[in-house]
Amino acid sequence: MSQSSLPRVGFIGAGRLARCLALAFARAGYPVTAVASRSADSARRLAAQIAHCAACDDPQQVVDAADIAFLAVPDDDIGTTAHTLGFGGDAAGQPGKALVHCSGASPVELLAPARDQGAAIGGFHPLYLFSGELADLERIAGCSVTIEADGELKETLTALALALRCRPLSIAPGGRMLYHAAAHYAASFALCSLAECVALWRTLGFAEDDALRALLPMLAGTIETARDKGLPNALAGPVSRGDTGVVEKQLSLLEGFGGDHAALYGLLTRRAVNLARRRATPPATIEAISEAVEQSLGRSLNQAAAGASVK
Repeated sequence: MSQSSLPRVGFIGAGRLARCLALAFARAGYPVTAVASRSADSARRLAAQIAHCAACDDPQQVVDAADIAFLAVPDDDIGTTAHTLGFGGDAAGQPGKALVHCSGASPVELLAPARDQGAAIGGFHPLYLFSGELADLERIAGCSVTIEADGELKETLTALALALRCRPLSIAPGGRMLYHAAAHYAASFALCSLAECVALWRTLGFAEDDALRALLPMLAGTIETARDKGLPNALAGPVSRGDTGVVEKQLSLLEGFGGDHAALYGLLTRRAVNLARRRATPPATIEAISEAVEQSLGRSLNQAAAGASVK
């Protein structure tokens, strides 16, 4: 497809996500025509890296200069910004125009003011943690982009995802908040699990840097195994081996630390039990571990309730 037949792309917002997408689309041959941002310096820096791209003072200028305007702004600003943009002023709109937000959580319906003026609307959410570095341009390859759109816009957004060497996923209207909440388990909550381990290892004298050097290769190996063999077959540790005694002793130890350490361990072990049920772990052993977990969770919840009543 020649560049002249590709849609012109613009960005409202020039943060980490916008920088990666704008540069990647330009590298793939798409004309990135305009960028606007609350920070004029950010818009100028990004536009300066892309041939024939203008840094705009007003988001409306991006809409006017592009066929698809990507809203890469904080979630709380999506609806407000959409209300300020014009797409022709009536139901006829400007033919071929589209407004697309890049949020994983917010509904596409926030863009209804653009749709009411005849523009197509959609969502384009890369399932990726942007660092803001140029390395993102290569690292984003292979990740998924979750798309919510209809008709021609869906086809166009799918082509844009493929141009990034990403895997397009479709999501139905109304599903974005649950999709985004669940994704935390593979991102922020993975960091929280590492932080919990580091906190417990500190009581043994480990420095955080030493702990991370030890843990990150194990985490990387777990991810590789999950990709190659699936979640149940990647499960390791006492639950996968059916070591009921180890689980019981670890739960008891963590209960002694107070706080929510044992509860967190118990809730995650409950999920590990569910994975173990999907593989060849003996059922009787799994049920024994499950019972130990539920008993510990009961004690932890009772302890938490008692603490709350004292307060």
